[in-house]
Amino acid sequence: MIVYAVGMAGSEIPETIALDAVEGFSDDVDVLVVGCGVAGGSAAVEAAAAGASVLVLERAAAAGGTSCMAGGHFYLGGGTAVQQATGHDDSPEEMEKYLTAVSRESEPVKIHAYCVDSVDHFNWLEGLGFSFERSFYPEKAVIQPQTQGLMYTGNEKVWPFPDIAKPAPRGHKVPVPGDTGGASMVVDLLVKRLAELGAEIRYETGARHLVVDDSGRVVGVQWRRPGVEGFIKAKSVIIAAGGFVMNEEMVGRYVPHVAEKPFTLGSTYDDGLGIRLGESVGAALKHMDQAFVTAPIYPPSVLLTGIVVNKNGDRFVAEDSYHSRTSAFVMDQPDSAAYLIVDEAHMRRPEVPLIKFIDGWESVAEMEADLGIPTGRLQKTLADYNENAARGEDPDFHKAPEFLAPQDHGPWAAFDLSLGKAMYSCFTMGGMATSVDAEVLDEAGDPIPGLYAAGACAANLAQDGKGYASGTQLGEGSYFGRRAGRHAARRAALADMV
Repeated sequence: MIVYAVGMAGSEIPETIALDAVEGFSDDVDVLVVGCGVAGGSAAVEAAAAGASVLVLERAAAAGGTSCMAGGHFYLGGGTAVQQATGHDDSPEEMEKYLTAVSRESEPVKIHAYCVDSVDHFNWLEGLGFSFERSFYPEKAVIQPQTQGLMYTGNEKVWPFPDIAKPAPRGHKVPVPGDTGGASMVVDLLVKRLAELGAEIRYETGARHLVVDDSGRVVGVQWRRPGVEGFIKAKSVIIAAGGFVMNEEMVGRYVPHVAEKPFTLGSTYDDGLGIRLGESVGAALKHMDQAFVTAPIYPPSVLLTGIVVNKNGDRFVAEDSYHSRTSAFVMDQPDSAAYLIVDEAHMRRPEVPLIKFIDGWESVAEMEADLGIPTGRLQKTLADYNENAARGEDPDFHKAPEFLAPQDHGPWAAFDLSLGKAMYSCFTMGGMATSVDAEVLDEAGDPIPGLYAAGACAANLAQDGKGYASGTQLGEGSYFGRRAGRHAARRAALADMV
């Protein structure tokens, strides 16, 4: 069951405040950044490094937001130092082909920029004061168990993507052991760099309304912290305030299929306020119906030798898919119901028990009956799979040979992958439409003067859960945050010259 932030629920669009109605400003800066996660921190650092006066507002008592919950995967490629050190050839062109293939509505200019600049962005991240370990983790896992610097975190090796782009691992992990918290080290380094650059972070202070002049340009915000409020004037405002997964009304409106059943991957302040601030000045929204939903069935990877079937006993996905791809296909099945079937020879308990073990059976017919699958359907599906797997083939879903193994040594076990049974986690992937420089766009595709967005409140670059790669949120959030900061700083410098 999702838990929502008290007092932040609702889908109301805040009113804008006219500039001539503001009697005075507490601050006057070149660039105001709303939110200090990886995206906001990167935007602020880049703007300050370009010579702009920068102020950051953070609603929480510390920086980080949802970024600090992430394991620390940055999706980077094109020939990074880690890829080269571990013997993995890659190019911006192949990376671009893959990201284009996993986007429902690709944005070629943005994808191209992200891929061409990926090595530079890798170097910039390391320039903050850490190094990705020059090592490769070869196993199928959700995240590297220790500090290995590189692994496959998408579907690059999963059919049909190898026919589209040459596979390469691009999941660069921050050198922090464990599944969560790795990105917090990057946030800490961003905060340190901001202090060195003389940029202030004002904690427990949130933006509530945008201030606009009579031309419609965003020129500041109304802010609030406990017991006091005021106005800040800014030549540009960059919103990096998170997604909307903690907002009951917005989740119910945009992604109702995950409204009540999954656990959330988000912080208290992922309430969609940043998105709604954008809407208040006419921001176009994209991919609001898309959510990252997952309940990994691995590790151990031996479980991927089994078959995943729906309530009709039919396979519907290559079992060696990245975990969010499998989960996204589960959501599309009748009643979002699915089962993982393995035999005794390949049976292991998942290292993280997010899928529910149901039972074991001496025969497939008994299992089929108890699961409510139509008579004979599962038996035929399993028999066909076993026959092909014995030949090292999977003509229907092209599962990689290393995960092909007949499931013919009974008894057989079943795990429940169904929504409401497995412990699915989710976060939202929709947000404001933006340009390659993170300018917020209106419905006509034109930039809204003075407003930028990055991170989870901007529409995700690789928004299709069936091809999503872990690390694109941190990767693109920091990258386009940087572009927002640079662009906003240039605009401020030009304004000063006029």
